[in-house]
Amino acid sequence: MGKTSDRDQALAKNGGAASGATLAHQVLGMRLKSLRLGRRLSLRELAEMTGTSASFISQLERGLTGASTASLNQMASALGVSVAMLFEENANANHGVLRRSERPSLPPGDGCRKMLLSRPPLSDMEVYVGEFDIGGSTGSALYTHGDAHEMLVVLRGIVEVSLGDARHVLEEGDSIEYATSTPHRSENIGSGRAEVMWIIAPPTSARAELDQYTAWKPLAAR
Repeated sequence: MGKTSDRDQALAKNGGAASGATLAHQVLGMRLKSLRLGRRLSLRELAEMTGTSASFISQLERGLTGASTASLNQMASALGVSVAMLFEENANANHGVLRRSERPSLPPGDGCRKMLLSRPPLSDMEVYVGEFDIGGSTGSALYTHGDAHEMLVVLRGIVEVSLGDARHVLEEGDSIEYATSTPHRSENIGSGRAEVMWIIAPPTSARAELDQYTAWKPLAAR
């Protein structure tokens, strides 16, 4: 027998008599609860973030009530998703799959293209990939961002990582850890294209910064 969907289970539980509106409430409730728990938020914490009450959110999660457009926008914003994602029954089915051709990217600069791998509902860390042309870098100056923990992993090529006055040459498979408050910079010093991955926890980028990443087309030469 095939696996029943959340909608089928809701129908069975209600003897098949649930209205379309009620089913929509139940789908919303299950998605809302799943997203909230995924972010380790209590009912009270989410209520404070959205200007509502814990009892209201509890009723939403149990499918006992609906929400206004304004409330839905507040919920989605607090959970880091679109309003549409609150109603997607199968949103978790393909969660986590990001095709290389769909990676959100910043416009190339200084011979480096930076791409965002971590997307909602992932919220405890940020993961990026950087592709460097020969001689490409993260910029001419060292920079800092917040006070979190960062790991850089070289996936391809030879990269020099500057941490303050110290310089470290890393090859494929090497990694380095440091505080994001330490002035740092990365540069491709090899004879071919280089690729690195940055993992940052907790996140240091504001939502407005992440919104600047858009879909990109893969480079022709690899």
